[in-house]
Amino acid sequence: MIVRNIEEARQTDRLVTAENGNWDSTRLVLAGDGGNFSFHITRIFEGTETHIHYKHHYESVYCIEGEGEVETLADGKIWPIKPGDIYILDQHDEHLLRAHKTMHLACVFTPPIT
Repeated sequence: MIVRNIEEARQTDRLVTAENGNWDSTRLVLAGDGGNFSFHITRIFEGTETHIHYKHHYESVYCIEGEGEVETLADGKIWPIKPGDIYILDQHDEHLLRAHKTMHLACVFTPPIT
């Protein structure tokens, strides 16, 4: 069994911060933990736009807090995101994530992020 606390994990190298300061992500479960998925709590900071493209991962993102929007670059479609919403990148969708209010997101990746 693995038990982790997010605040303790944020004091380790499991907290990854974007060089541009747009986001941070606490990687609570990674490939090295031996599972078939990874699980992250990611914060996208207010007023930012982040380009994201995972070419080899199926990704589900659930909004816990905050508000923003996700835009798929292939078709320019924009979806508003608020608490209780989930978006699923089932086609390795290249996208932009914009935060109007800091967003707290629970993210699951398969295969797991290393």
